[in-house]
Parts: sequence; C-alpha cells; structure tokens
Amino acid sequence: MDETVGDIGEFELINRIDQALLKEGAATPIGTVGIGDDCAAFKPRPGYEILLTCDCMVEGRHFLPDRISPFHLGRRAMTLNISDVGAMGGRPLYALVSLGLKKETFVSNILEMYRGFVAELNPFCATIIGGNLTRSEGPVFIDITVIGEVETGKMLRRTTAKTGDTILVTGFPGQSAAGLRLLKQSPEDENLDNHPLVQAYNRPSHRALEGARIAQSGLATAMIDTSDGLLGDLGHICMESGVGALLVQEELPVSATLQQTAFIMGCDPLDFVLSDSDDYELLITCAPKHAETVCTLISRSGSTSVKQIGTITSNPNTIELLQPDGTRRPLDPLGWDHFAK
Repeated sequence: MDETVGDIGEFELINRIDQALLKEGAATPIGTVGIGDDCAAFKPRPGYEILLTCDCMVEGRHFLPDRISPFHLGRRAMTLNISDVGAMGGRPLYALVSLGLKKETFVSNILEMYRGFVAELNPFCATIIGGNLTRSEGPVFIDITVIGEVETGKMLRRTTAKTGDTILVTGFPGQSAAGLRLLKQSPEDENLDNHPLVQAYNRPSHRALEGARIAQSGLATAMIDTSDGLLGDLGHICMESGVGALLVQEELPVSATLQQTAFIMGCDPLDFVLSDSDDYELLITCAPKHAETVCTLISRSGSTSVKQIGTITSNPNTIELLQPDGTRRPLDPLGWDHFAK
C-alpha cells in the first residue's frame, strides 16, 4: 500500500525530497546554501542581473489532476516559470518550491512531481534550493519561485517595442486552449491523453534557450511569452510600450491538427489562436531589417518554428486584424484573467 503524507509526516517527506534531489537533480554550486537552513543563499555573478518570477498552480483551476501524471504536472509547473525567465532573455539558476498538500496525498506522487521539476531544471544545471510544505484542506497547489540571471544590458522587456517593428511569434499559439477544450468536452475519454492538442496543454514547452539567444544578439526590441494568450500578451506589450499593433490574419500560425480539430468542433481555429491559452511561445518585436536574422536564430534551435505576423503601429492600445479582403477588424486585447467571470 502506498504511503501518504499523513503516514510519514512533514519532516520525513522533506528528507525524502532532499534525497531524491541529491540523486536526480543537478549539484548545488559550491557557496550556495540550499535545503536544510531557514533561508537559501547564493552569490550573484558579476556582470549579471538577477531575475525573479513566481507562479502558482491550483488543482481544478490550472490543472486537471485526473488527466495529468504527477511527473508531467511537475514539468508543467516548472515550465511556466522557466518560460518567464526566458522571455526576458535569461536562464534559470535556482528554484524554490512550496506545496499545499492533502493529508491523503501519496508520497510516491510527490516524488514523481519533483522528478518532473528537475527534468526541466537539469538542462540548465539549475537546482531546487528550498521551499515550503503545508497542509491544504482544499485543493492541492504548487507555488514555484525561480531565480535566474541575464547579462547586464541584455535584458528584454515588454516596454520597449517601437512603431514600425515587425512582430514575430514562435510555434502555434492556441493549441493548449484547444486541448483543454477537448478534455472538458470529453472528461471520460482516456484516449484523448495522447491527442497532440491535449499534450500541448499537459506537456507545454518553454522557449528559454531561444529567448536567451535572441537577447544575446541584441536585435530584438521587446519580448514576452504567450502565457496569457497571443492577443493578451501582445496587448501587454502595446500598453507598456505605448503603441498599437496590426496583425495579418493570413500570417497567423495555425497547425494542421488545430485546423482539423476546430473544424470537428465547429469552431474557427483563429478563436483558439487569439484567445487566452496556456502556451509558452515567444512574442518578439524587432526592426524589420533584423526580422530575418532573428528568425534564423530561432530556427537554428530546431525545436520550433517562427513567423512574422504583423507590425507595431503608432496607435496606442489599438490592435487590429488585417483580413484577407483588406478590411481591418478591431480586436480586444484581453488575455487570461484569474478573476474574470
């Protein structure tokens, strides 16, 4: 019979997590204080700025526990945070993980979740150096803080897009939203677990390596990940930079799988591409003369595609869609809102 958190208690669980990290995680750098003290501690490298981000995932709100394995839940939770660091051109160094657990949660599931965490951190030689455990009488939650670094002067922000810039996006935004729709429409269909769109939702990929490469080049003017949806995050860039945007409908990336699935659902695939979605692609702005070079930098990674989808305009907070017939359709730049009805 599997042990539960209630069977072994908090401190034995911490000990087992520590042993699992020692076995499977990257080694903590010399001079860094990790798990075992009241606080973690590390020394920043000269010539680098520190990046900090945190994200919380709540059972039933951000993930469906019956439709994702503990391992992939761990990967997904860490990917969210690594994506934020990558969107500013940095690389992750350390993570702090806090969990709200039910007494009956299986210990084996928690250790599998940590395997998922380190699976995303290990390629960067990044380590978990602390966190917290608490008992939750409600849903399980995962709260992660990631600390990263970016070379001084190379950081990319959402505040620096310029009128006339080309807008680029990696991958196929909207696939995760379509995958979630499939799960909600057919909650008992276990065959959906291997559907490409469901995997896009449960097993997203970050673009941190591409983000660091773009930042190092110095060719981009602004960058953000699409965690709030393509339109929502483009809206963030427009608001923070005091600009607008014109998207070209025929250039928006729609995968064949999304096209086919949307047809079966009786939906327009663009509704998924433009709406809020748990995708972690990169939205990039750059001078038109640099667009081809930036695309080449991304393509060299071999892990994702990239497309030019529009232009930054001088109309603040105005986003329009250029339709095939030449007309312009106003778009509402609203993305994911945790408190929306």
